Amino acid sequence: MIKIRDVSKSFDGVKVLDGLDLDIPRQSVVTVIGPSGSGKSTLLRILDVLEQADSDTVDFGDGPIDLTSTNKADIHAIRSRIGFVFQSYNLFANKTALQNVTEPLIYAKGIKPDEARRTALEQLDRVGLADLADRYPSTLSGGQQQRVGIARAVAVNPELLVLDEPTSALDPEMVTGVLEVIKQLGRDGMTMLMVTHEMRFAYEASDRVVFIEGGHVVEQGDPKQIFEHPRERRTAEFLSSTNNVLVIPAGSPSEAPASSTASSTPPEAQRS
Repeated sequence: MIKIRDVSKSFDGVKVLDGLDLDIPRQSVVTVIGPSGSGKSTLLRILDVLEQADSDTVDFGDGPIDLTSTNKADIHAIRSRIGFVFQSYNLFANKTALQNVTEPLIYAKGIKPDEARRTALEQLDRVGLADLADRYPSTLSGGQQQRVGIARAVAVNPELLVLDEPTSALDPEMVTGVLEVIKQLGRDGMTMLMVTHEMRFAYEASDRVVFIEGGHVVEQGDPKQIFEHPRERRTAEFLSSTNNVLVIPAGSPSEAPASSTASSTPPEAQRS
């Protein structure tokens, strides 16, 4: 179990995250959903020390680590355990796909170049891009670039893979391939924490779904419970606003929000 505790963050005096706690079971996919501005991406950036938290610890099972530390050795120790997939790919434009995956292995993990190259090729093959290893990012589609980013994050063998809206920068026709790669990683037992606006994907691919708003966890549970039988009204209202499933919270059988246009049936695709 990976335990995240007391995540707090303010911007200009406004609380974005307020003492948030979250557990991530090993070999599970936990997906965070919520409205814009609810702190989803900020939470992920804090975990990889891309944002400085006001308070926060993460425990991988060998004791809590203070994520507010500015010590370079502490930051490196944290990042060596977490792989991060960005919204906007963040590839080096002057490096090939293979080099983008290889160089973190050499410089961050201290792996010898020949071994790093073999590992990088294996991961590019895993995401279906081995034949494009020598291509530069400018010659790849957005979906292909994002798959290179996933290969890079997975290649370092992280304890936790963090994905920050990995399809938000993609054209619709490119989304499917990236989502299938992520689903396969889940089937392979990769521990993942993901933020996404793809509600159907969250339903299909997650072991646990967490709805946050106002810097707090409002509700969490397995996808079937969250999407078909949300207990909290705000969860149901949010799902309704995204044209997804709306099932009235327990105890409120006749109080569906008037603006709801969503179906009371679950997403068509079943979890795989």
